[in-house]
Order: sequence, then C-alpha cells, then structure tokens
Amino acid sequence: MREVDLADFAAAHADGATVVDVREPFEYVEGHVPGARSVPLAQLPTVVGELPRSRPVYVICASGNRSLAAVQFLARAGIDARSVSGGTGGWIRSGRPAVTGVDA
Repeated sequence: MREVDLADFAAAHADGATVVDVREPFEYVEGHVPGARSVPLAQLPTVVGELPRSRPVYVICASGNRSLAAVQFLARAGIDARSVSGGTGGWIRSGRPAVTGVDA
C-alpha cells in the first residue's frame, strides 16, 4: 500500500495528477482539492473501470482513513493508487487552495 505526504501530493497535483476524493458529497462541497473527482467510498466500485491504469491515482479523504481503504481496494483492481496522508484537512491547514461547491 502506498501513502504519500502532502508535499509529494502537492507536486503530483501541480503536474496534473488524477485525484479521487472518497468523502461524502456534503464533505466534498464544504471544501476539496481543486480538480478532485468526488466518488464516495461506497461508490468506488462503480467507477473503478474509469480510472487510469497507466499512472498513479491519488486518493484523498478527510484525514486518511477512508483513502487507505480505497487504496487497498484499487490496488486489488490493478490500479497504482496512493493515499494522501493528512487528507483534505491537512491540505487546507497547510494553506493550499481549496474549492467549495460541486464544481472541481
């Protein structure tokens, strides 16, 4: 299982990484990483076929617990998934930009 810190994630994000936010919709609307796709953890199996297999997928949640579970599932599906340590809370606390509303 792969876990990345916020600095490594920020660099990957700046390079256009695929980001999946596995929090619930109400959490996503309150603030999320720009460009993150909202896919609640329970719905992840329905979109696994849409995720890239040729590059890493970064999975984020509020603090890192749900993203770790998602990474385990995605790894079993053959996807190079990486959990973002500290989650969206850490991203926002570090002063990085967040987006509110439903549009990433």
